Amino acid sequence: MFNTSYIEISKKAYKSNIRYLKKIIGKDVVFSSVIKGNAYGHGIDNIIPMAEESGIRHFSVFSAKEALDAHEVISPKSSIMIMGFIDDDEMEWAIEHGIEFFVFDMCRLHNAVETAKKIKKKAIIHIEVETGFNRTGFDYENLSNLIDFLNQEKEDFVFKGLCTHYAGAESLSNYLRIKNQISLYRKFNRYFLRNGLQPELRHTACSAAALTYPNTIMDMVRFGIAQYGFWPSPETHMFRFRKDSKERNLLKRMLEWKSRVMVVKHVEAGNFIGYGSSYLANKKMKIAIIPVGYANGFSRALSNTGRVLIRGRRVPVVGTVTMNTMTVNVTDIPGVERGDEVVIIGKQKRLSISISSFCEMSEQLNYQLLTRLPANIPRQIVP
Repeated sequence: MFNTSYIEISKKAYKSNIRYLKKIIGKDVVFSSVIKGNAYGHGIDNIIPMAEESGIRHFSVFSAKEALDAHEVISPKSSIMIMGFIDDDEMEWAIEHGIEFFVFDMCRLHNAVETAKKIKKKAIIHIEVETGFNRTGFDYENLSNLIDFLNQEKEDFVFKGLCTHYAGAESLSNYLRIKNQISLYRKFNRYFLRNGLQPELRHTACSAAALTYPNTIMDMVRFGIAQYGFWPSPETHMFRFRKDSKERNLLKRMLEWKSRVMVVKHVEAGNFIGYGSSYLANKKMKIAIIPVGYANGFSRALSNTGRVLIRGRRVPVVGTVTMNTMTVNVTDIPGVERGDEVVIIGKQKRLSISISSFCEMSEQLNYQLLTRLPANIPRQIVP
């Protein structure tokens, strides 16, 4: 198979997640599937076809490179929106191919309009406004120049969206900050309408906002982590569980990461295992070598703390995780042999290792772990 590990993506789980999220936002709201970071580690080329099968026709990426990757996969009826980086020399390609993109400063807006004039095709823009995240977006105090320019150049762009992003909607500690952002966004919207500029779509909500602040669900929602079966935070999960207590397994994890035992050997008591002296065998041990290390996304921080599943048992990592291997203690598991399945994330018999537990062991956010899974690990769709 020419790989040391592989990832399974559950189509059934994905479709269940989409049905649940669509139920929350309603049938008239556009569902934008956020596929940045290689679709949160699940693979752009895997997620787009499944999303389109579920009726999704809008995809959000961060950069022009991700837009290019998505453009090679999507059907002609689907749209792509760049939320972040697009260089000046990528603008013509984006406009030519009908790629939507955020505009959050006058430099990008001028470039978009000039390029649209040059190739005689309208730019499809989403104006991002600054409501308190303090990253990108037009400030309310400086709107007059923006409004004047937009009204002068109406023939060269489509005002597709008016948008913003919330500063931590997944955490109750940000409640007041989010409420203030919602209020300021509405103020922006009224200003645009008073000046004869009406967007086709108003969109502010990411997964966390849509799941915990219903009034952020407007004309479109940008669903990222939730569509892949992960709650943005425990607080978000608790909020939805309280509202949807009659439903079980509201979001379903769709990713499992597996490998195989490479070799089994015995180590005598008193010998160190692996690099350095971080683990000393205090008795005769049987160990299994797994061909997955930190180059494959299994953090070195999991040395002597990580766990995997073999033959339905949870076994500990012993010694230092190396670039390409880890060592696990299988002393108490009879019959372990070369080729046995190893579950790094997922279920095996009655036990499971979830993304959240894996993240706790390695002190990473689930977002970090997912997007750091190397793209060269094969992904395969399972029913």
